[in-house]
Amino acid sequence: MTGRERFKIDEVDDPRICNRTPVIPIPKLELSAVALKLIIGIGCALLLALLVQDRNRWKAKASHHAELLASERAVHSANIGNIRAAADQARRADAANAARVRAANAAINERSLNDYESRIAAARAGAERLRRNAGTAAADHGGGGATAVPELPTAPGELAQTPGKGRLPPADALIATEQAIQLDELIKWVRRQSAVPVNGAAD
Repeated sequence: MTGRERFKIDEVDDPRICNRTPVIPIPKLELSAVALKLIIGIGCALLLALLVQDRNRWKAKASHHAELLASERAVHSANIGNIRAAADQARRADAANAARVRAANAAINERSLNDYESRIAAARAGAERLRRNAGTAAADHGGGGATAVPELPTAPGELAQTPGKGRLPPADALIATEQAIQLDELIKWVRRQSAVPVNGAAD
């Protein structure tokens, strides 16, 4: 046995050598520029996909809110339009009602005035006729004896004179008759005006 073989045997038998842990070499990973760019590109693509998804989600929410806002605005505009239309209709109805009431009042005024003037004219004509008749009767009798003056004719609603003694003179009787006619026509005018409906169309 040669000396070198003996050395190998001794070396194997040496416990220090036997207790050594074998070391496994780790190869170094070296990335090429192409692989690095590929990894970076994939990361950017994933990040961009997340951003696009988040953008689409917010865009959908914004579109939904915009639709709700547009719907609320449309309802609000419709309500304003309805209110304005109702107000315009009410104003037109009020104007028409006011015109109707004014026309009815004017017609009543004209009718009452015509009735009053007609009755006053008739009373005055009757008084004048009585005055002429009384003058003629006094002339025929030569002024002798008192001649009874006939009473003024009474129309419906007029006050009749009390016959007999205490009768008013013709001039005073005419004034009383005119005042009675005026009061009667005023009462009729008030009743007619109060019968005019002011809050709605006439039946």
